[in-house]
Amino acid sequence: MKLREVEAIETPYAGVDTIAYTNEKKRLQVELLNIQQRIIEEKKRLVVIFEGRDAAGKGSTIKRFTENLIPKYYKTLELGIPTKHESKNWFQRYERHFPKPGEITFFDRSWYSRALIEPTLHYCSNRKYQNFMNKVLTWEHNHIAKGLIVIKYYLSVDPETQLYRLENRINDPLSYWKISDTDIRARKKWDVFTEYKKQMFKHTSSKISPWVVINGNEKLEARLTSMLYLVRKFLGKDYIPLTGDDIKANHSIKVNGVKFRGLTLQQFSVLQELRDHNELSSNLKNK
Repeated sequence: MKLREVEAIETPYAGVDTIAYTNEKKRLQVELLNIQQRIIEEKKRLVVIFEGRDAAGKGSTIKRFTENLIPKYYKTLELGIPTKHESKNWFQRYERHFPKPGEITFFDRSWYSRALIEPTLHYCSNRKYQNFMNKVLTWEHNHIAKGLIVIKYYLSVDPETQLYRLENRINDPLSYWKISDTDIRARKKWDVFTEYKKQMFKHTSSKISPWVVINGNEKLEARLTSMLYLVRKFLGKDYIPLTGDDIKANHSIKVNGVKFRGLTLQQFSVLQELRDHNELSSNLKNK
């Protein structure tokens, strides 16, 4: 099995301001919606996983991916503490949540918890850790061979950035609940986690299932860079970032002779799907 270096992505969004960020986010979200519609039409299956330390921005980045997607065809999962059965049958724990044809699944932390936080905090035995490391790529490759598309992001933050964000959470009456004992313990074992991360990159990044490392110290840059990678993964290099093109917030479409105006991206996509379905049904009846 041929391994490869991780893909450390250089961002074209360094220093992006709020106005440029908002406009670029809309542009990328339009492309993500187009990709989702292609996945629906071609009945593809896409898994996108986000790994990283606590407060790296995984959840907030996923939120920007999904803001304007069609809800029926995607799901976001953040699995909690595994049961004894799940811990023993680790891969099956995640397989049961894999997308059906035409769907996307986003994992906020994934099966790679067994390569990172679990061994760091001794939540799994060394035997289970080694078993996982020996089998994970073969397992992924088998699913990819069956048509599953897998994107693996790692959001990387430095100790100072993580500390700043954790302190903000602790002092924020609306987000203090996000802090757990596990977060504090993992923080104290920063160097141990780092060593496990290095081993994960070294042994679980392959040509068809690479790790994509995004600098997460600046959240706005990280969100846009992550979305850009996926857009280019499907559309090639044709997408040019930060062109300044304005994306209208409102959309319109005609369905069965009725004009709908002032639609959000989600409303537009649902009506477009309905229109395409009606046209297909009409064509089949006329044959």
